[in-house]
Amino acid sequence: MGQKKKRKNPSRKTDLRQLIQGLFFNQPKRAFNYKQVAALLEVKKKSGRQMVQLILTELFESGYLTETVPGKYKLLSRGSTVTGIIDMTASGAAFVVPDDGSEEDVFIPRNSMNKALNGDRVKVFQSARRRNKQPEGEVIEILTRKRDSFVGTMQISRTLAFMIVDDRVMQHDIFIPIKSLKGAKDGQKVVAKIIEWPERAKNPIGEIIDVLGDVGDNNAEMHAILAEFNLPYKYPEEVNREAAKMDAGITPEEIKKRRDFRKVTTFTIDPADAKDFDDALSIQKLKNGNWEVGVHIADVTHYVQDKTLLEKEAYERATSVYLVDRVVPMLPEHLSNGICSLRPNEEKLCFSVVFEMNDNGSILNSWVGRTVIYSDRRFTYAEAQEVIETGEGDLKEEILTLDSLAKKIRDQRFKEGAIGFERVEVKFNIDETGKPLGVYFKEAKDANKLIEEFMLLANKRVSELIGKNELTPGRKTKPKTFVYRIHDVPNPDKFEAFASFVRRFGYEALPKGEESVNKSLNRVLHEVHGKKEQNIVETLAVRTMAKAIYSTHNIGHYGLSFKHYSHFTSPIRRYPDMMVHRLLDRYLKGGNSVNEERYEEMCQHSSDMEQRAADAERASIKFKQVEFLKDKIGQEFDGVISGVTEWGLYVEIIENKCEGMIPIRDLDDDYYSFDEKEYCLIGRKFNKKYQLGEPLRIVIAKANLEKKQLDFAMAES
Repeated sequence: MGQKKKRKNPSRKTDLRQLIQGLFFNQPKRAFNYKQVAALLEVKKKSGRQMVQLILTELFESGYLTETVPGKYKLLSRGSTVTGIIDMTASGAAFVVPDDGSEEDVFIPRNSMNKALNGDRVKVFQSARRRNKQPEGEVIEILTRKRDSFVGTMQISRTLAFMIVDDRVMQHDIFIPIKSLKGAKDGQKVVAKIIEWPERAKNPIGEIIDVLGDVGDNNAEMHAILAEFNLPYKYPEEVNREAAKMDAGITPEEIKKRRDFRKVTTFTIDPADAKDFDDALSIQKLKNGNWEVGVHIADVTHYVQDKTLLEKEAYERATSVYLVDRVVPMLPEHLSNGICSLRPNEEKLCFSVVFEMNDNGSILNSWVGRTVIYSDRRFTYAEAQEVIETGEGDLKEEILTLDSLAKKIRDQRFKEGAIGFERVEVKFNIDETGKPLGVYFKEAKDANKLIEEFMLLANKRVSELIGKNELTPGRKTKPKTFVYRIHDVPNPDKFEAFASFVRRFGYEALPKGEESVNKSLNRVLHEVHGKKEQNIVETLAVRTMAKAIYSTHNIGHYGLSFKHYSHFTSPIRRYPDMMVHRLLDRYLKGGNSVNEERYEEMCQHSSDMEQRAADAERASIKFKQVEFLKDKIGQEFDGVISGVTEWGLYVEIIENKCEGMIPIRDLDDDYYSFDEKEYCLIGRKFNKKYQLGEPLRIVIAKANLEKKQLDFAMAES
């Protein structure tokens, strides 16, 4: 007969406190004195029993326990538990955002985290609320970990190894046993997985799952950024094998099932470095004098079938990731750059929206269905732009006609209230090693806008088809479940703050007379175009707006001023477009509506992954900005204040749009404090103000690649 395993005598105060809380939490109706608690937890030493007494007193004073009779305690019933997501701060404390959204965020002090990490879903004991104080609580259970792998830099001695985690809100370095290093060397970038976190250990124990390379190596740093945001940077072998087996399969039998556009003039217009061509346009004049314009989209779901490894991988990734120097595709390259890509002089299978239009750009008729096409020409944006500007070149009549139609459609869209965000895109000239050599700006020209208008038109049309019940005319039934791209109205408080800010530059964002909010915003965006403050005003205008997301619950798209809008035109790089293709195919064939709850979960996942990809892209740009300026320490530049916080001023350099910070501690000509209402720093003695949008002459002080951080200082002049 085996011996009963003895409970280890808890010695550390934090461990003992956690055990005591668990004892009361699991028996909420029972009261215990310190002797009973010590006996139940097998605390036998005198010092341990005294510790139990002290902890009971602290838990009573903090509101976790109540005293039923002197010296006897039970769980305070006025407290409650909430579940939610940990939102950690750099200090180590956190807030828990409750799942139901009906309560205030709960503050979790650093010593009450109990090994919870940023993004984890947890159960929290919320103390009894004290008057005029934010709810405070303690993590009592980790329900699900957001992630178990992290990226960082190895520090190895002869007998010990730790991975120093890059994430600024991860407070614990990961201990790596020497046997689990997998060849990682001191100073290298690695990915480590937490495999254990013993109850009394300060640091989790992990193992190396990938060695990325040396710190500063471009590939290692880009892969580290992807790993930091929990994004994949390579494909599982079994997925690549499944993709490699596929061929285009354009057989006579398949062509018979489709509308044939192979003899209609068709072409693509894309960036010069693009390899995955999602969309093509066709155009021909009809006998009645109208134009037939086809928007042809790669038929990805013909190849990526449901319940396959490719489908599972596409769903998990949800989007291609565009870093500053590369694309990490959602689909393996054999599909994304090969059989799905609408390359010139090749037959391709498509899902298309075909419009009949007159010379004014009015839509007279439309058709949606599967097609086969043959692309006659691949244009870059620059090549198509040259045709538009000079009126000469390949397929000039087709391009000029589409440009004319696009401009009329665009004018009408803006008359109906669409908002014209046309931000300048910052790009780096990069050498073969990934080193940034210079900065240039990309601005959308007519060729870009031509493509944009027809893609918007197709996206709008497919969502109307389902959202307006056009497939079942006359039936007054709820529209079938569909995937929409929705965009809510601006938050009034945020818009007021934006209006207050742009007044400093002499612009009025609030509506004048009978103007709507979107028309007043368009007016400001037009007025600021070409001015030095354009980038900051447009950035703040974007932040004022709600984020566009995917959902089955259609509320329309405010920014585009569309009542119905979906994403249909980029299935090579966006999973929601694949969802739309599948649903369209199902409903065109008369199929029943799909499960709304399941599709809403899929929409939420796609929205989350889109945000994660955008964060990774920003981090890669920031890394290149720091790398670009690290050999320019001491050089002066003209800048403009792009952000004001209690810890300093953010300044954007005008000539290259790189952003850095002047720490408030370095403003040594006065004692400055942050005025939250005025969004400025004010000197206590001389009353000098630093406000958003003000010009500043700065000098590059520090460039920290590891932290992706630029520090500026005031130029002496």
